[in-house]
Amino acid sequence: MGQSNNNGALQKPIGSGFNAKSTSTEVINGIDLTGKIAIVTGGTTGIGLETVKALSNAGATVIVPARDKEKAMKNLLGIANVEIEEMDLINPTSIDTFALKFLASCRPLHLLINNAGIMWVPLRRDNRGIESQFAVNYLAQFQLTARLWTALKKANGARVVNVSSHGHHFAPFNFDDPNFEYREYETLQGYGQSKTAVNLFSLELDNRAKAFGVRAYSLHPGSVGSTELAREAPLELFIQMGFCDENGNILPEVAAALKTIPQGAATTVWCATSPLLNEIGGVYCEDVNIATLTVLTSTQSGVMPYSLDETNAKRLWELSENLATTTFNVD
Repeated sequence: MGQSNNNGALQKPIGSGFNAKSTSTEVINGIDLTGKIAIVTGGTTGIGLETVKALSNAGATVIVPARDKEKAMKNLLGIANVEIEEMDLINPTSIDTFALKFLASCRPLHLLINNAGIMWVPLRRDNRGIESQFAVNYLAQFQLTARLWTALKKANGARVVNVSSHGHHFAPFNFDDPNFEYREYETLQGYGQSKTAVNLFSLELDNRAKAFGVRAYSLHPGSVGSTELAREAPLELFIQMGFCDENGNILPEVAAALKTIPQGAATTVWCATSPLLNEIGGVYCEDVNIATLTVLTSTQSGVMPYSLDETNAKRLWELSENLATTTFNVD
C-alpha cells in the first residue's frame, strides 16, 4: 500500500500543477464526483462553505452537519445536492447521534472533510472538562471519524481530509497537560497543540486505514480573509501578533498576503479529489501541494517534524480513545 509518512518521510512537494493562488474551482476542474457522498463539517461559512460548493458542483451529494440549522439553510440555499443535519462538535452525544443517523442510511462515505474549528477563544471546557479548542478542533474529529469508519470502509476508496493549520507551529502536543489543568492557559498554545494533534491523527489514521482503501490528509488552508475564525479574538492579540495597528486597521503587507476564500479552500479540495494522491497518504499539505519539513517556527510554511512523529501519533491515538471514550478499531 505504499510508504508511510512516519516522521515526514513523504513530505516533499509533487508536481501538482497548482500554487498558492489557485482556487477551488481550478483545482476541481475535470473531476467528476457523481454518485459520491461527502460530509463537510463547518460547511456553512468560509472555506467550508466554499468546499461544499466545489464538491456539489462536481456532482457529489454533500451532507453538512450544523449547530445552527436555520443559519445553515440560509447560507446553503441554492446549492444542489446538499443535506443539512444537526450536530454540535463540542457535544459528544450530538456527534454520536449524527453519525448513527448517517449510518442508518446504509450509504458509503467517500469523503469526510473535517473542516470545522475554533481559534482565539478564552479558556472554556466541555462537559468532560476538556479544553474547548482541543475538544472541537481535534477530539471531535477523532470521534466522528471513528463513528463513521464502517461507512468509509464501505466506499471502497475514501478520503478523510482534516483541516489543520500553520498554527501547529505554535506548540507541540502536551501529553502531560493537554487540558491546561496545571499550567496557565494561553489561547494560541491551545490552538497550536490542537492542530498538532490533527496532524498526528492524520498520519496514524492513514497508516491504519490504507489497507481498507481509506487515505487521510491534513492541511494548512493559508491565512484567509473574511472568515468567522477570529470572531472572538481581542484586538490586543492582533496588535501583538503584528496583524493590525493600534486602531484595528489591518497592516497592508498582511492584507496583501491573505488568500481569498476560494484560494483558501483549494488545498482541501485538492486533498479530497486529486488523483495524484491516490497512492500517497498521511501527508500535510499547503498551497495545493505536499508541504516540506521545517524546524524553523519563524517560517510561514512547512510542517514541524514533531507533528509527524511516529511514536507520538500512536500515543495520541490511545489517549484519544480514552478521552473520547471511543474505541477506534480500524479493521
